[in-house]
Amino acid sequence: MYSRIVIKVGTNVLTDNKGGLDHTRIGHLVEQIAAIRRMGCEVIVVTSGAVGAGRAIMGGDIATETIADKQVYAAVGQVALMNVYTEHLAHHGIRSAQILVTKEDFRDRVHYRNMETCFLNVLRDNVVPIVNENDVVAVKELIFTDNDELAGLVALQLDVDAVCILSSVEGVIAGDISDPHAHVIPEIRHDALRSAEAYVTADTSGGGRGGMLTKFAMARKMVSAGITVYILNGKRDGCVLDIFGGEPRGTQFVPHKKVSSRKRRIAHGDSLAAGTIVVNRGVVGQIFSDKHVLSLLPVGIVSASGDFKKGDMVKVAGPEGKVIGCGIVKTDTATVIALAGQKGGKAVIHYNDLFIY
Repeated sequence: MYSRIVIKVGTNVLTDNKGGLDHTRIGHLVEQIAAIRRMGCEVIVVTSGAVGAGRAIMGGDIATETIADKQVYAAVGQVALMNVYTEHLAHHGIRSAQILVTKEDFRDRVHYRNMETCFLNVLRDNVVPIVNENDVVAVKELIFTDNDELAGLVALQLDVDAVCILSSVEGVIAGDISDPHAHVIPEIRHDALRSAEAYVTADTSGGGRGGMLTKFAMARKMVSAGITVYILNGKRDGCVLDIFGGEPRGTQFVPHKKVSSRKRRIAHGDSLAAGTIVVNRGVVGQIFSDKHVLSLLPVGIVSASGDFKKGDMVKVAGPEGKVIGCGIVKTDTATVIALAGQKGGKAVIHYNDLFIY
């Protein structure tokens, strides 16, 4: 079915009602990983839970903790979390590798390539990568929105087929989540993303930074890049295996088409961008009506912000400020500002370097 997937595990899936690590739940997850690998599918795990595990060990209070406290909890909890994964995987004869990253690793081209090589070598040697943000050293401007964002970046980097987001909810709910008559939307196709977004709220989970809003944003990016996304209730036994067996579970985001590896690399640029270029309504309308990407010319640009230079990644936004894509710019901020609105200029972003969500 799939040859390589990312499984992202949320804090609320990994922890018990006291905030400590739920060894039974992690054991069930690892059983699924082992079964999926026996099917010939490579698995990358992006895991939350280090800060929560450390907090439980240290007896911390989430209501009063400082950034320094969280760094200590992450340092303590990361050891405990990795030990649990390692123990359960070893029971199935599987080796694991810990990979800790920061946003800077994705921004810097050299770091990006080195990290990609590391992942591929680990997978080549039949080892399961266990990935988490390096909360111990990450500072505010380098912190991922949450591990949903990190999972998306890893998925794009490694050209995976699918991403399974394990959360404490059943999927995208059509209606008020507290309404007993509300139902899970089983499938959201690429061309129905805008209508489905009306059901998404900004509420975050109790133990983590993420919520359905960031999950939906990540899913939008993934399906635009040709990657299938599932949002599943990770508390349900066998939820990932059910997908491989063809059972409908949670919400499946269905991609429109596969895109090139180059476009996939560009797709992660909105979270790593050095600036933003705002385009007019005409450009937005042309892009979405024609269903194909055009080069971005100065005549369609309204403004630019940030401090970018030739070769940097920038966000592309409509006149209301909503980001519609990202690309690799061919000049710097000052030049784009000077050329904005003018006819006859060369492309600021060539269509080969432009990715639209």
